[in-house]
Parts: sequence; C-alpha cells; structure tokens
Amino acid sequence: MRAANIVVLSLLALLASAEDKKLSNHATTLADNSANLAFSLYHNMAKDKNVENILISPVVLASSLGMVALGGKASTASQVKTVLSADKLKDEHLHAGLSELLTELSDADKRNTTWKINNRLYGPSSVSFSDDFVKSSKKHYKYDHSKINFRDKRSAVNSINEWAAKATDGKLPEITKDVQNADGAMIVNAMFFKPHWDERFHDKMVDTRGFLVTRSHTIGISMMHRTGLYDFYDDEVNRIYVLNMPLGQKQASMILIMPYHLEPLERLEKLLSKKQVDTWISKMTNKAVAISLPKISVDVSHNIQKYLAELGLTEAVDKAKADLSNISGKKDLYLSNVFHASAVELDVDGNPYDTSIFGTEKLKNPKLFYVDHPFIFLVKDNKTNSIMYIGRVVKPKGDKMRDEL
Repeated sequence: MRAANIVVLSLLALLASAEDKKLSNHATTLADNSANLAFSLYHNMAKDKNVENILISPVVLASSLGMVALGGKASTASQVKTVLSADKLKDEHLHAGLSELLTELSDADKRNTTWKINNRLYGPSSVSFSDDFVKSSKKHYKYDHSKINFRDKRSAVNSINEWAAKATDGKLPEITKDVQNADGAMIVNAMFFKPHWDERFHDKMVDTRGFLVTRSHTIGISMMHRTGLYDFYDDEVNRIYVLNMPLGQKQASMILIMPYHLEPLERLEKLLSKKQVDTWISKMTNKAVAISLPKISVDVSHNIQKYLAELGLTEAVDKAKADLSNISGKKDLYLSNVFHASAVELDVDGNPYDTSIFGTEKLKNPKLFYVDHPFIFLVKDNKTNSIMYIGRVVKPKGDKMRDEL
C-alpha cells in the first residue's frame, strides 16, 4: 500500500513539474524579441493614415517569419533572423524555440480562453512544395499549404476568403478584396480571439452608449459595466489610465491603456514600448474600479508585407533577390503578400464573480474606467511574460449616432 502511495505521489509530482515547466532560454529570448518586433510593426502601421484599428499577434508574426526562414537560404534566411533579432541563434534553436512558444501560448485549455490560430502558405499553381519543407513547417509552425491560380483573381480571392471564414467560424468573412503580384507566395494568418474574463460581466449590465471616434463622430455601441478589484495605474504625468483585467485561469491578462479624454492616439503611441508597458504594470495597485467596456467585435486584415520590408525584411519580398528554394527546391518564389488577419470579440463571458466583496469597504469610492473613446490594448501571458496581442480600437462597428459641436 505504501509503495502504491509513493508511486501516486511521484506521478503527481511529475505532473505538477510538467504543468510548471518553464520556457527554454531560446523560447524566452524569442518571446521578448517577437514583442519588440510587434511594437516596431505597430508604430509603422500607426503612421499609415489609412489604418484605423490594429490587431497584431507577436507570436504568430514571429512564427510566420520562422516559417520564411525555414524556406529560405543564404542571406534571405539570415535576414529573417536579423529581423527577429535572433542572429546568434542556431537554426534548430530558432525553430524549436518559436515552436515551443507557439504551442505553449495557443493552449486554450490552460488559459480557459478562445484563441483559434490558422496559418496557410499559398503558392502559385506552378509550384511544387518540397516534402521536407511541408513536414517541417507543419511540425514547427502548424502551417497548411495550398496551391492556387492567382491569375484568376476572382476565384483566388474567393478561395482565400472562404478558407479564412471557415477556419474562424465566420468571424473573418473577408481577408482581402484583391491579390497583388500573382507570381509569388502568400502568407495568410487567420485568427479569432475571445477573452474569457476571470470575473464575468452581468448579462443585464449592458446598455447602449456612445463611443467617441472624434469630437464630431459618435458611434452607438453596447457597453458592459461592472465594479470589482483590479490592478490599476493612473499615470497623472502623461494623463493615461492603465488597467489589468485577468483572463480565464489568471494565466493571461488584457492590459487596457487609455488617455484620460478623447484625443488622437499619437501622443500615447509615442510612449508605447515594451519597457514602458512593463513600467506601467510595475506601478499598478489593486483597488476598486468601476469598468465600462465596449461589448464589440473587431475584425481587421492587414497586408503587412510593406511594413515588414520597412523593418528590414527586404530580400524575401523582392522577386529578384529572394532565395526561398527550401520551399520548392527551386529559386522560383518570393513573398508577394503577408496577410495578418484577426477578429477579437469582447463579451460578458467569464468565471463567476466574487460576491463576498459586494457591499464592503473594498468597493467603496471606485476609480472610473470608462472606455468610450479610442484605446490601446495588449493581451499578456503571465506565465511566459509573452505578448499574445497588441492592438488599438479607434473605430468600432456601429451606427453613427449624431454630430456633436
């Protein structure tokens, strides 16, 4: 009997150690590097006057670049590592580290939240994918592969959009309206993310409010309300509120960053960096906060090829210079499009809330966090310190309510 108990305890210890297993040094380094890359990409995109809402997943972005490095040779591959700030990593450590990071963060059961990630590499109908590349890119990066006739643009666009819609249960109905450069390879990331709050909002605490896009443009949206104990920081110097909303099993959090009042986000964005976010988080204190948060769904599709080129990925996207011969065995491909598409849905769903604090001193005089104007958010994994998402909501879906003077 004693021996059996020892075996059981040993098994439980092994399970506990597996559960608490930390990321390898390579994966941890790549988590930091991917976050810094995503902040740089965000800044480049924010400068584009045609871009409104932004949604970027650093982990998925880094995984896609890892897939490009896997398919590349010579300077094309080494340049990808430079963009990822991973020049010193051996190739096997790069791919193993990124694979470990993606596998850990996309485990929805551990985090009790919905995150569907679908990646596909499209090639022109003339290409033949190498068996080794297909096997390795599926193993490390969970990539599917498909050949498509890009010259029949209507059919190609319909096929891509249908795949993305099906992969995200209809949350991404349209990735693109057109396909440029029909002779190259195309990356498509199609994702759906829905936070599961550690403490849910009450179904009946939802009403219609106005979201101020600009002083003359107000959109009607549903707004969720609740009061609870949250980590919060009031940056009085920069006139910015920062709130930490735990998700699921508290392994991840959504960090909301918002200026005091309606204003263009440029001023806040100039401050935005991984270091600054870490500073804000370090200064948070737990206190009563009355939250009003938009109950919205935001879906965007960014063709980030040109922004990646601005960050140094110049060879893979250049038909004359690209060497992606590990993909097909021939030097016949370059990266013509990189679609990074996401749908993020904010809803009331979550764990039961703690009723024991209602009516107590703990909830007295709560700080107000009223999200009725453009804001920035991050989804941060607390176990690995990785950033799963970074984005901004400037213009949610909704009907225009009125013009204001």
